[in-house]
Amino acid sequence: MGIFKAYDIRGLVPSELDADLARKIGHAFVRLLSAKHLVVGRDMRTHSPEITNAVIDGMLDAGADVTYVGMASTPMTYFSIGSRECDGGLVVTASHNPGEYNGMKLCGAGATPISAANGIMEIAAMCAEDYPGLVGQRGSMTEIDLLAAYADHVAGFSKMTSDVSIAIDASNGMAGYTLPSILERLPKAKASTMLMDPDGNFPVHEANPLIEENLDYVRKLIASSGAQLGVSFDGDADRCCFVDEKGVTVPADLMTALLARIYLKGDKPVPIVYDLRSSWVVKEEIAKAGGIPIRDRVGHSFIKATMREKGAVFAGELSGHFYFADNFTTDSGVLAMVSALNLVSASGEPFSEMVQDLRRYHATGEINFRVPDKDVAIAELKAKYADGRQDTLDGITVEYGDLDQSEWWWFNVRASNTEPLLRLNLEASSAELRDQRRDELFSLLGTPE
Repeated sequence: MGIFKAYDIRGLVPSELDADLARKIGHAFVRLLSAKHLVVGRDMRTHSPEITNAVIDGMLDAGADVTYVGMASTPMTYFSIGSRECDGGLVVTASHNPGEYNGMKLCGAGATPISAANGIMEIAAMCAEDYPGLVGQRGSMTEIDLLAAYADHVAGFSKMTSDVSIAIDASNGMAGYTLPSILERLPKAKASTMLMDPDGNFPVHEANPLIEENLDYVRKLIASSGAQLGVSFDGDADRCCFVDEKGVTVPADLMTALLARIYLKGDKPVPIVYDLRSSWVVKEEIAKAGGIPIRDRVGHSFIKATMREKGAVFAGELSGHFYFADNFTTDSGVLAMVSALNLVSASGEPFSEMVQDLRRYHATGEINFRVPDKDVAIAELKAKYADGRQDTLDGITVEYGDLDQSEWWWFNVRASNTEPLLRLNLEASSAELRDQRRDELFSLLGTPE
């Protein structure tokens, strides 16, 4: 079934995901975890109530008790799972996808991720069979409101010592549901907000801040409000993208380098995880601040597992996911926002100046290619660049030179986990070398999407 993805379940409603399949998923999830008690939340999509009712029905039929927290962002659901005695849970959401999509993000106990590697494919196999119906004694459902507790949790991360003005675009997503309660608890955050009404039709723009044109809305709000920085959230609020006071996008890898400084103030070296698409400035800045940079493959399940294994306190991905050990080792766009507010408050200098020194290298950004055979294309790159330092942690990474040399460059090409694409990221010591090597890769991979 095509809706069972590497990291979550996601598909068109009702052609790929409907109430009957949702009921099967709920039942299968209980069996996968041998669960007695699960937590469920949902986003604001028009069909989320129906899908949520069905998935809970399946869980109850399988004999599990359910705590339903109602409408909740993905980070709020992670909090609800991580802060309670339970066997896991899920949130009904399709993240940044358009309104005609829905899906689920699943967790085990302690908000540990359930992915294709540890359960989603087993759920898919169980859903291919007939619905088992009631098994033993039917479970019971309890509905509770955890918004205030969640807002208290988020506000506890604030270390602001002075007022900071911020422009916020909630994108008609779930940030608009959780932020009012959070901002009430952050009196030094002077927020100008837009698109705060959760609306599953996304009437103004797609809730995907990685698309540059979607940041134009928060740029205009910065210009009209005079805010010191801006942030735009995706649909379920686990990701966000930042813009400085001049309206210039701050890439998520540079934000990782910036925010890592918060966690590198002590005497003991602290591990910080970053994904392998990130600028070399990230590992350089982490090491310079006395941290231990740990490079990891792309994907929240891998990042979270590495954080737990290495004892990392913070991590960031180029996609705008930021992870916090003190947040049940989960990602949260709102906590990234609070961390950025802390940084600006402590610094006192313009956000753009804080970022400027980090823009010292020259990256292409992520570029997509549709190729006939992804494995063959990667094998050809491996042969072509056999004289470079190579690794296959995620796709293929090839490096030439080092940071202490006057000229260096590297690239990573990896297969998308969600689309039939190869994704290229390339960085170099100069813009000229970047463009030269980029064009060389284009000649091998074809015309970008």
